Amino acid sequence: MKKRSLFFLVFFLLLSTSHAFPKEPPEEVSLKSEFEEELSWIQEEAIVFTATRHEQRVSETAAAVYVVSHEDIRRSGANNIPDILRTVPGLQVAQINSNIWAVTSRGFNKRFSDKLLVLIDGRSIYNSTFTGVLWDTKDTLIEDIERIEVIRGPGAALWGANAVNGVINVITKKAEDTQGVLLTFGSGNIEKGFAGVRYGGKLGSGLFYRGYAKYFDRDGFNVSSTSANANDHWDAIRGGFKIDWETTDKDSLTLQGDIYDGDAGNLVDFVAPPPSTVVGETKNEREFFGGNILARLSHTFSDTSDMALQLYIDRSVDRYKYVEVGSGNLETGAEINTYDLDFQHRFSLGNRNKITWGLGTRHTYDKIRNSENITYSRRYRHAPVYSTFFQDEVTLVEDKLKLIVGSKFTNNDYNGSEVLPNARLLWNLNDHNTAWASVSRAVKTPTRVQHDLNELFLSSGTLGGFPAFSVGKGNSEVRPEDLIAYEIGYRFKPIEKVSIDVAAFYNNYKDLGTGESGPMDLSNFPSYITFPINLDNKMKGDTYGVEVYVQWQALNWWQLQGTYSYLDMQLHPTGEDSLFPEVEEKQSPENQASLRSSMDLPKDLELDTTVRYMDNLSTFDINSYHEMDLRLGWKPKEDLELSISGRNLLDSGHEEFKGTGGFTIPSSDIERSVFFKVTWSF
Repeated sequence: MKKRSLFFLVFFLLLSTSHAFPKEPPEEVSLKSEFEEELSWIQEEAIVFTATRHEQRVSETAAAVYVVSHEDIRRSGANNIPDILRTVPGLQVAQINSNIWAVTSRGFNKRFSDKLLVLIDGRSIYNSTFTGVLWDTKDTLIEDIERIEVIRGPGAALWGANAVNGVINVITKKAEDTQGVLLTFGSGNIEKGFAGVRYGGKLGSGLFYRGYAKYFDRDGFNVSSTSANANDHWDAIRGGFKIDWETTDKDSLTLQGDIYDGDAGNLVDFVAPPPSTVVGETKNEREFFGGNILARLSHTFSDTSDMALQLYIDRSVDRYKYVEVGSGNLETGAEINTYDLDFQHRFSLGNRNKITWGLGTRHTYDKIRNSENITYSRRYRHAPVYSTFFQDEVTLVEDKLKLIVGSKFTNNDYNGSEVLPNARLLWNLNDHNTAWASVSRAVKTPTRVQHDLNELFLSSGTLGGFPAFSVGKGNSEVRPEDLIAYEIGYRFKPIEKVSIDVAAFYNNYKDLGTGESGPMDLSNFPSYITFPINLDNKMKGDTYGVEVYVQWQALNWWQLQGTYSYLDMQLHPTGEDSLFPEVEEKQSPENQASLRSSMDLPKDLELDTTVRYMDNLSTFDINSYHEMDLRLGWKPKEDLELSISGRNLLDSGHEEFKGTGGFTIPSSDIERSVFFKVTWSF
């Protein structure tokens, strides 16, 4: 489906819908849940679901949790999810170019960060074929996000493999809370143009719906080393809907879906063997499109017992076209279809035990297109995953001490069965002091690339006058990467207007993924010589760190939020031919910090300032940097908001990361960006 036809189709449907229903204004609805009505300004009173798979306050959670609220999102001035996450303690967020990010938790950052599980409304957007998240394709209308829950540390006992160093869950608003019409649009030097429309309505008792469409066109940056055009333009269009239906007092049904289409570009150092004429830096033009649909049926048995059954289907298509130095094009890509079914049941057993258990199955079908420089031993693969989990929240001392124990049991197509246990202790010392501790096991399962990669040409040179190449090769014997994590945390309010959250961790890894140099291969001689780099698990290591979050309501109209994170990584190869273990150590910052100021000024003005510090990345020879983001907002009317935002204001451009993983992407200068935005609801 072409972008223009998709945009006009969705827009027409929304416009038609707005005229098809009665003219009377929708009934007033409560915009806050029972929990939210009691919330104060402090982070520890925010509601979180992801840590336990049921809603509770952060203060009642035995995990390193941070919740980005809807108000935080609105006042951040950010137009995409990675930028929203920049000030979360313990997260490493770096932009490679205009459309590519590296996002992880507690180290091992890279373009395809493989130890961070990301969800949208409980639907996994982790790409199991390549491992990681394609952030440029995963999006929604920013105004519809209720909150973003970030769990630093393992979440495998509840969410399964690949929830190794953290879990992010983007939770959108209920349809009931998005009634009427919302229009938003804006433009700037990098954000060339963006617009969104949403309409929400009500059909009968308990049945609410909304539909949305959004479009953006983002300009590219320049290559850091040469100042040449980085060819990293980015534009996309997306539409979707959500229906929430309370069929009875105890039953509810949610149906939601999205469809998208977009284009992005970048430069790559492309290597292919003879007789290919492709050499050196090459333009890559990427087309991506897809869609998803999710259905969730919930039933409440009592105040302490409920169940939910969720099914979602996702299809994503990525097509890459590499423009040759000479003439013609090279094309590759992947099509991935995912079917996921999940059941969960929660109940109380006596007065002290709260049990949550569930079953799930996930089936991924993918098709990969081979090209001149990358081939797979099998183009098609079905990768099923079966799982069950059990968790018991035991009250040891009423309102004081809780023990949470549980485990996930999984079976997958790559390495068979895994047991992922977890034990957590929560101690409420008093109303203003809470301590917690945990020990967990998590694994990152082998991937399609690790198992089925036949050849990936990485670099080229000559040997004795003959062409020579280093070539990545897969290994069907690759094992899961294994983690045992130890965490402690403390939350307290030293004075009434100050809240502090501290978390510390020690992680012990084994069987980390490596590339092992192999003997010279002369099977294609005299056309060319290859030096294999075989994928394996010959590295172990330890990481430890501390994360601090401070929130201070300095005045009724002024709030300050500060974060600091420290990370130390010590990785050690266990094989004689492991390549570049120090690369993983030094591509995540040792120190990072942020300070955010939010002011409510007279005349309905808002001033939001964020200052960020990121330590150097010696692997990429990237220096440390300071940056500042600024937003000035004005609400002349309750339903109209005007704002101007500036991002990366302290210099004209700076490097943040370099793209690696098969195709080296030259890093761009992340440039200063200024744009205006208008949001109108009625």
